[in-house]
Amino acid sequence: MKQILSDTDRRLLDKLIAEAEGQTRAQIVLATVSRSDNYAEIPWKAFAFGASITAFAVFLMDLLLFRWTTDTMILFSVAAILAVGAIFVLLTLMFSGFARLFLSESRREAETLQYAESLFLSRELFTTEGRRGILLLVSQFERQVIILPDKGVRDRLNAGVMRNIISKMKKDLRQDEVKKALETGLKELVSELCPSASSRPDKNELSDEIITGEGV
Repeated sequence: MKQILSDTDRRLLDKLIAEAEGQTRAQIVLATVSRSDNYAEIPWKAFAFGASITAFAVFLMDLLLFRWTTDTMILFSVAAILAVGAIFVLLTLMFSGFARLFLSESRREAETLQYAESLFLSRELFTTEGRRGILLLVSQFERQVIILPDKGVRDRLNAGVMRNIISKMKKDLRQDEVKKALETGLKELVSELCPSASSRPDKNELSDEIITGEGV
């Protein structure tokens, strides 16, 4: 499996995380995942779509070009419909962009949010002093970004602020620039949190190691 982030990317981002935490007094955890769900319905949707358009094309050809139907033509038509459906399934497995055509934006957002919430709880990011933990998750297949701030920083990261940060990160993510998207996210978090950061001593309570994985 191709790594989402190289070792060099990790080292650079680890340094940026430490700097961001020092400036914001928040505990920031970065995470990247290949996909947030397996979306078992995508191949079936692709097969149905491919078979449907082929069946329609066969119907038009029979209606406009042929005046009689033979057993051979029927066999050819069925084979063509199944073959195109199978090709569509194969394309969803080979190309992420093609597979995303059969997945709604709302479904992508919902599954990525659910994965992020599960990660926040399983990694116990709520255990920081003053509840200052922030999870910044990038899900590559869905091209989605989720920011989950704990209640200690939620007043400084309201919905409008997070939408603005996510919008800027998605510009990089659309080009498959995961590292650049994470850099943008850290920069924007510093910009939003630094002016209102407390003067409490810096204390690193959560690991700066970036969470990576295949996902579901």
